[in-house]
Amino acid sequence: MKLVWSPETASKAYIDTVKSCQNFKDSGVPEFLSAMAAGWNTKLIVESWSYGSPIATSVGLAIAADHTCGRHVCIVPDERSRSSYAEAMKGAGISSTAVIVGEAEEAMEGLVGVDFLVVDSKKRDFARVLRFAKLSHKGAVLACKNAFRRAISGFRWHWVLERGTRVVRSVFLPVGQGLDIAHIGADAGVVGSKKNCSRWIKHIDQQSGEEHFFRG
Repeated sequence: MKLVWSPETASKAYIDTVKSCQNFKDSGVPEFLSAMAAGWNTKLIVESWSYGSPIATSVGLAIAADHTCGRHVCIVPDERSRSSYAEAMKGAGISSTAVIVGEAEEAMEGLVGVDFLVVDSKKRDFARVLRFAKLSHKGAVLACKNAFRRAISGFRWHWVLERGTRVVRSVFLPVGQGLDIAHIGADAGVVGSKKNCSRWIKHIDQQSGEEHFFRG
């Protein structure tokens, strides 16, 4: 079994997201991700978010989950972020999103079968969220927002995914501040499994000086 594309569902989610996000300024990212998540009929949509981040993408993903009768889950690092997120989503008329507070490993532990995952490359924990994700055996779509800086610093998907995970294709799109999309093949296994041992590589962003750790 694998993800199957539905252009009709994608179109409906896109239009609904455009209507709901008309007061936000997020350069087309919410609509694009909403259409992708709905079009692939994903059932467990997960994103990471932290205090001060835009909320439009979250609104789009919640709309996608509604169209697929799926779940939308947001991972936040602390109570301050949870409170801010809940208030912003309530203001946008969204109440169906589940919020999990905790570090990446702890938060992702109970989320098995993720088939759509969105992270923000501007956040320090984005690689860890990807590292500990338990992806669906029918395949998954991974999206990295604000990816222009990652492209400049030489980011590669295999740095953060478990060895043996099959990346069917990946593409960098000039949407917003850059979207890096990876499609994971069916029966790729669980990204967060520990069956393979490999070392961690420290990568320093030449522009910001931030340190990120990837699988080697």
